[in-house]
Amino acid sequence: MPHLTLFLTAALVLAITPGPGMFYVVGRTWAAGRLDGLASSLGTMLGGFVHVVACVIGVSALVMTSAAAFTVLKLCGGLYLVWLGIQTWRSASREELQMLDESRTGALRAFRQGVVVEATNPKTAAFFLAFIPQFIAVDSGHVALQFLMLGTISVLMNTAADLIAVFGASRLHERFLHRPSLFRRLRQGSGVLMASLGVGLLMGRRPV
Repeated sequence: MPHLTLFLTAALVLAITPGPGMFYVVGRTWAAGRLDGLASSLGTMLGGFVHVVACVIGVSALVMTSAAAFTVLKLCGGLYLVWLGIQTWRSASREELQMLDESRTGALRAFRQGVVVEATNPKTAAFFLAFIPQFIAVDSGHVALQFLMLGTISVLMNTAADLIAVFGASRLHERFLHRPSLFRRLRQGSGVLMASLGVGLLMGRRPV
């Protein structure tokens, strides 16, 4: 139980600390509104679960110890984020604000993009592999089940923090909605933010 209490405290602090995932969903919210932000948060949540399951079955450990696998995953995730950032910038630079109609198709697309962005982020795998094992009680057995439980808790806490950030960002989105020039700059800024996250991911090094 002391392990669980310590884990929850540490996971909460990490969840409310702004990181790439939170910046990404905020960027999506600024670019297309609350619906896309919420869909992106759910997508990154599913992507997080992909890493948790991969860690449990050992795939992430293999990726982290293989320079080639890490590089491929890093390139896919980083280039995808850069591409999303460029697309957001180009869309925001057009005269007509075409993303104000938050249709179901847009939300589904945002969800899929969120899954890809998080699932192809090797830093997430590195985080789970470095953080969670510290709180596993090996003497209690069922190590894989413990990892799955703690990983699930961590993902859910991160998602809750992201959702709160989305609602906060959406208020800014609505405030600037009827001010075209400021709104355009806000969306352009979100594109720069996403592209910057992609560049940061591309520059990441494999943990030793």
